[in-house]
Amino acid sequence: MSTPIVSTNLSRILKKAANDFHPIIKFDAAKEKFFPFDFSERSKHIPSSKVIADTNLFSNWVSETLSSQQASFGIGGYNENRVLYRRSELFSGEEARSIHLGIDIWGPAGTAIYAPLGGMVHSFAFNNQFGDYGATIILLHQIETISFYTLYGHLSLADLSKVQEGAYISRGQIVGHFGNTDENGQWPPHLHFQVIEDIEFKEGDYPGVCKPSEAGHYLMNCPDPAPLLGFDPTFV
Repeated sequence: MSTPIVSTNLSRILKKAANDFHPIIKFDAAKEKFFPFDFSERSKHIPSSKVIADTNLFSNWVSETLSSQQASFGIGGYNENRVLYRRSELFSGEEARSIHLGIDIWGPAGTAIYAPLGGMVHSFAFNNQFGDYGATIILLHQIETISFYTLYGHLSLADLSKVQEGAYISRGQIVGHFGNTDENGQWPPHLHFQVIEDIEFKEGDYPGVCKPSEAGHYLMNCPDPAPLLGFDPTFV
């Protein structure tokens, strides 16, 4: 069950400017489609726990699903209470973290990712624990006097050698690429895309999954990034 979301000034501004953002990946809505992945317990289309636990099996399952659905990419996940994170101790604890705070776009390793709007490189890091972000880049932006951040997780490790903190990033510039399983935190190739209003002094990292009891706070601080995608994510 999703946690109710209260709209913030940032989320309203992003929705108002949605038509101005550059598409975050190349996608032709007239010829291609997305498949909406749902990794919550209620989903009728989810792999077994054995498949989820094995990165190679999970990657094959994602690829085969997209092929069978004639979809170029998979998409979804914001405010989703997911079973996926049981695969990694990184999310365990007395209360496990399971609420997803970004949108995932699943597709081929090497897929280029474009900046939806201009900004500056805030920070980057290689978060290399099993189930973590792997190669990660965070950009800083400003719209209507409001500063906010976009996080790009599960990138190619080579992308980190091409960025520098404080460097300007223009709208439509390539930010990175979908990383392979050896460099993206041991996940099927995909992008984790997240909006963050208060980065809380973190660098190269910010929680992309939270505890259900903390969902109210984190969903307010990390509004739905869908308006920034540059296309309608409901195309399926």
